[in-house]
Amino acid sequence: MKRSAYDVIYKPLVTEATISGAQNRKYSFKVNVNANKIEIKMALKELFGVDVEKVNTMNCRGRKVRYRYSRGKKPDWKKAIVTLTQDSKTIEFYDNMY
Repeated sequence: MKRSAYDVIYKPLVTEATISGAQNRKYSFKVNVNANKIEIKMALKELFGVDVEKVNTMNCRGRKVRYRYSRGKKPDWKKAIVTLTQDSKTIEFYDNMY
């Protein structure tokens, strides 16, 4: 079953490090845990119309949390750091940030 682009990419990550990386054509996104690099690349092409040079992914563990007297854990998630080609256009969402 083919996933839609909205099922692969959840949201952009906005931190100080990701904003500084956007100046070097590197953008960070929170993606589906089961998505692979090819699916991420195709989803970005469909959503933003950009040409992707490289996709780096990392699995992030959920933090341990405590609610009153019980302990729990937030869910695990996956981060994708995407590098665009030199002739590709930028992603407009990040343009107003820096």
